[in-house]
Amino acid sequence: MFIRLLQGFKKGHNHNPMKHVLFNALCLFGIVLTSGPFVFAQKIEREVLEAFSTEGYTEALVVLVEQADLRFAQQLPNKEAKGEYVFQKLRSTAERSQAPLWNILRSAKVSATPLWIVNALYIPRLDQATASLLAAHPAVEAIVSNPSTYFSAPRMEIENSSLRSAVEWGIEKIGAAAVWSKGITGQGVVIAGQDTGYDWEHITLKQKYRGTEGSAINHNYNWHDAINKASPLNADTLNPCGFSSKIPCDDGSHGTHTMGTMLGDDGAGNQIGVAPGARWMGCRNMDRGWGSPFTYLDCFQWFLAPTDLKNQNPNPKLAPHVINNSWGCPEIEGCGPGNWGLMEKAIINLRAAGVVVVVSAGNDGSQGCGSVNDAPAFFPQSFAIGATRIDDVIARFSSRGPARWGDSLVLKPNVSAPGQGIRSSVPGGFASFSGTSMAGPHVAGAVALIISANPALAGQVEAIESLLEKTAIPLTDSMSCSGLRGSNNPNAVYGYGRINVLAAVEAALLITPVDTPTQQKIAIRAAPNPVTEGNTQVELGALPDVGRLEVLDPTGRLLQRHMLPQANFQTKTLTLDTLPAGTYFIRVIAGNVYGYQKIVKI
Repeated sequence: MFIRLLQGFKKGHNHNPMKHVLFNALCLFGIVLTSGPFVFAQKIEREVLEAFSTEGYTEALVVLVEQADLRFAQQLPNKEAKGEYVFQKLRSTAERSQAPLWNILRSAKVSATPLWIVNALYIPRLDQATASLLAAHPAVEAIVSNPSTYFSAPRMEIENSSLRSAVEWGIEKIGAAAVWSKGITGQGVVIAGQDTGYDWEHITLKQKYRGTEGSAINHNYNWHDAINKASPLNADTLNPCGFSSKIPCDDGSHGTHTMGTMLGDDGAGNQIGVAPGARWMGCRNMDRGWGSPFTYLDCFQWFLAPTDLKNQNPNPKLAPHVINNSWGCPEIEGCGPGNWGLMEKAIINLRAAGVVVVVSAGNDGSQGCGSVNDAPAFFPQSFAIGATRIDDVIARFSSRGPARWGDSLVLKPNVSAPGQGIRSSVPGGFASFSGTSMAGPHVAGAVALIISANPALAGQVEAIESLLEKTAIPLTDSMSCSGLRGSNNPNAVYGYGRINVLAAVEAALLITPVDTPTQQKIAIRAAPNPVTEGNTQVELGALPDVGRLEVLDPTGRLLQRHMLPQANFQTKTLTLDTLPAGTYFIRVIAGNVYGYQKIVKI
């Protein structure tokens, strides 16, 4: 009966054994005292129960059973249509299903913040009596913790001005400057980031800020501060940005640095950004390095449908094209399957709305294989980025894959990008940082260049990611991890390799949108995936009519076609021996249904 959000998402991580003893005792106590407050303790996460026993209350997230079905979004033709549909579906589902819980909260005089990006409630001060009442309600799936997590800032290096060039080495390395020579600089694309905040008046960023409208400034729909109180783990309540700031502010320097790498350019020799023609918007998700699952979710929600400064009048038409996430929510700091599941669901929903979600892979490379071990990097739906040096060798600190999700191994990182010794903007000037936090922004900027080159790709998340993977410079390593040989491509060190945005843009310019049937979409599954030898089994389910199975490349070019001569066709063996290693799409069309599945051959 224990909830699926707390089971199976990620296994193999050890917890404190004494915590398990306490948790089991509390659960037993709740079962025995069936009239007591813990009769529904099986719905309440261990960390929440422990807080009740020591503090009497805690911060928590109440997860509802009903989650919106967004499959129809894939049938919609463009990013704007997808975003509007996903927003309306998510919000209506949350408002309807959360309604009975508000009666409980009002009676208990407990304040809460509703979420719709995932169907949940954030409660800053939940007591055990109210938790028991909520857990007893059939609409509630789980009550999970909202721990404060610390972001470990990357290593800062003293700037050596003699090494400075007009175009930073990472920009040159990935081919961005060559893309600019084609007149493609990110025009028409909006980049977003959630981080420590942003110095919007920095000389390389102010004119790129979407809120800058000539001489006028408008922060509505362009800035959101998810920090409304001091982290309990900070020693004081003083934050240089204050709380719920109405203007963009960076209480560190990390956010400003990442945004600079995405699009910074002062027009006077500081060409630090990959897509200088793009515009940006931002959300602060940390108090001097301390964030929480709620602050991350709050930013994700705001990005899907930005609001005015009063957090009202959401407008999904103003959602960004790509979001950079150079942060993590590790298990060692209290994150776990319950809140991981919420964050993964948020990313899935953003992708359904046509937003690319770029995530730094992490800086635990010294741990070797399987060190992509922090959320959100290990989520299957995250596009995780490793870090390379100037010589195209993986940085020592860059986390290695594969990631474990449930019982499955997931290829991570997806690709790599420059991340060591990256010079970019910081409040008051410039500095060089090293970390996968610096690699992710290179990829977010690359996404902007791809969409700028071919606006028809806006909202086509899988196609954009496939372009970056397919055109990456293959790199190999002596390290092999869990069957992924370092000598093969992709591998667990570099993923598909270091990105080559010039090649990706050239490929994007050749793409015409793949005709997507307007019929009902169904789920299909290929296993094994990735394919290491020639064959994979495609599970089709019960098809309503005769049909066909096709293999497409990321541009939509037809490579194989197989007829499905009978209705109710269940499985089909697909042979990929004749195809080179790479990323492909399987498409099934039968009567009034269709389905897509991404498949990788290594």
